[in-house]
Amino acid sequence: MKKLPTGIQTFRKIIEDDCVYIDKTQHIYNLIHGANSYFLSRPRRFGKSLLLDTIAEVFHGKRELFKGLWIYDSDYDFRKYPVVRVDMSGLATNSPEILNISLLSYLEMRYSEEGLEMTDTSPVDAFRRLIFEMEKKHKERVVVLIDEYDKPILDLMNNVEMAEASREILRGFYGVLKSMDSFLRFTFFTGVSRFTKTSIFSELNNLTDITLVEEYADICGIPIENLETHFREHIANLSSIDRFKHYGDIGDEILAWYDGYSWDGRRRLLNPFSLLSLFETKKIEAFWYSSGSPRFLIELLKSKPESFLNLKNLEMREQVLEIFDIGKMEVESLLFQSGYLTVKEIIHQIGPSLYRLDIPNMEVREAFHLQIISEFTESGLTLADSAYRRIADSLKNGDLLVMLETLRTLFASIPYELHVRAEAYYHSIFFAVITLLGFDIDAEVSTSRGRIDAVLELDDKVYIIEFKYAECPINTSEETKRAIVNKTLADGIEQINKKGYANKYQAGGKTIIKAAFVFLGRDEIEMTIEY
Repeated sequence: MKKLPTGIQTFRKIIEDDCVYIDKTQHIYNLIHGANSYFLSRPRRFGKSLLLDTIAEVFHGKRELFKGLWIYDSDYDFRKYPVVRVDMSGLATNSPEILNISLLSYLEMRYSEEGLEMTDTSPVDAFRRLIFEMEKKHKERVVVLIDEYDKPILDLMNNVEMAEASREILRGFYGVLKSMDSFLRFTFFTGVSRFTKTSIFSELNNLTDITLVEEYADICGIPIENLETHFREHIANLSSIDRFKHYGDIGDEILAWYDGYSWDGRRRLLNPFSLLSLFETKKIEAFWYSSGSPRFLIELLKSKPESFLNLKNLEMREQVLEIFDIGKMEVESLLFQSGYLTVKEIIHQIGPSLYRLDIPNMEVREAFHLQIISEFTESGLTLADSAYRRIADSLKNGDLLVMLETLRTLFASIPYELHVRAEAYYHSIFFAVITLLGFDIDAEVSTSRGRIDAVLELDDKVYIIEFKYAECPINTSEETKRAIVNKTLADGIEQINKKGYANKYQAGGKTIIKAAFVFLGRDEIEMTIEY
């Protein structure tokens, strides 16, 4: 049984330690024989660093490392080139000033490795001279590989001014490559985000973005067909453990949790970090998600809670998917680039194609929705976890009063400074709770006469739900407050009936429960139901 390369991002170590390796060398061959400058966006922990390290070994001419892989028997000549690899995730990025110092420190180390002396005092000048001197010394054009190019910016996204300052440093640093084009054999950038070319790659107009190019859809990640061919013994090992026997087919369970990523809507990929962690720990958990999610993403969702309601079967054009810039971030494109959404289908039509997106798998769905509940309410994961389990029982039993009390407890944990006077905020939390339970809930359901806030279908019941937010002036009397609540609840039920929201579900033979919720804020929630 081959070893697992858990946490290993070095191609040589994987090969020499006889670890499992999914052959990506045909893709590398095609890249080398195609354009000269590329960009690839993939989520964190998805194999980008290993890909760059493998490319580096190809250009180092280490043919013996590739024995048994596709490129070994190809016509590639393994000619040796000088390589500069900059891993931005390894630099100090706490501020623009520290980034500048860290870049200079890295370049000084590379100069030393080449037996050269660095005399320049700016990263831009030092980088330019390094490329020039390496080409002169080795008498071969230079290969430049930039890993996690965007990390110095992403680390500062909660401070727009500092993020913009770091972006300007990187714009100048990366811009060196255009002026040194005649000295370069090959350049490759990887990162999570797809910053617009005018934002950070304004000088690199020859950069080929292969993020959504069908030919390279599986250049990172583990294709579904490799699960059986490369991990058969590891799957069998799991199947022999008592706690896994109740799953039935363990292969299906693995796919449900960690499969589902796609960049062409056809080829399905498993998250490599999560799959390897599963085999190492022998536990089914949210490994990738727990390795850290960007703070600015959660803060953006808090500011635009309505966007969370429209993630199911979301359709977007590629032009929108690649929008990512400081101060101009769209929640949907950010979720896609970060790995919380993936391509489920590409709809080809006259004009630009549409990309249908959805959450990739159970790992992301469960962990993401649980964090939404926890962060939106600041209830903590323990309270959020126990709350959604009580709600599950109440929905199955048709006892919405239990759910109402649970929601009051959950929403009471919203700090006053986080309280948002908007229906969408509470709607988002409710949607997260129900989705986390594994129920099939649809938000903002269109009908011929309007949009239903939420529809929840169970085996024997259909819940038609309307959410209302009511403003109560300060020091409102209880009598007046009660009148406002009653009228708002009545308006909710009247809207369901007047617009015939239940009509499309009446032929199914299920019990239809109409429910209206009114939120006055925090734990002030009321509900009325009608059968």
